[in-house]
Amino acid sequence: MKKGLMVLLIVLLIIIVMAGWFIGRYNKIQKEKVTVETAWAQVENVYQTRYDLVPNLVATVQGAANFEKETLTAVTQARAQMGGQVNLPPEALSDPAAFQQFQANQAGLSSALSRLMVVVEKYPDLKANQNFLQLQAQLEGVENRIRTERMRFNEAAKEYNQLIVVFPNNMIAGMIGAKAFQFFAADAPAQTAPKVEFN
Repeated sequence: MKKGLMVLLIVLLIIIVMAGWFIGRYNKIQKEKVTVETAWAQVENVYQTRYDLVPNLVATVQGAANFEKETLTAVTQARAQMGGQVNLPPEALSDPAAFQQFQANQAGLSSALSRLMVVVEKYPDLKANQNFLQLQAQLEGVENRIRTERMRFNEAAKEYNQLIVVFPNNMIAGMIGAKAFQFFAADAPAQTAPKVEFN
């Protein structure tokens, strides 16, 4: 009787230790997932700020006489192409196709805004406009914050992705359906160094 009770207690103790270990690993994975999602929320926050800033920028630039209409149209179309999609559902963060589409839409808006800023250089009246200067400074600040928040997201995603691929966490991750998060990558044009030519 005592021997059977002792075996039962040992088995019960092993089950409690294994359950505690499993719960500890599960909680660690979930905490890291929340860290990544929080970093992503910051990325969305600055994208939303930029998205909201674009109509004011376009309206201010439209006031400049003879401003190139196709440049403004490109900015407006790039914003419209996003269809208001500044936020991604959490499952899209681990879906390569959805993440790439989101990144492509954001890159399209970034490119259109960059072209707008280049064209603005030809308009001294616009460059002297206080409203435009304030919007330009805000936009530059937002672009810097976007880069910073994307870097923080990549760092958080790396920590999480490493956590779920190492043994024994990979077994728990498989059981709970944890998937790796996607990383922000450089846009395709950024892969090619610009040509510098001196006349």
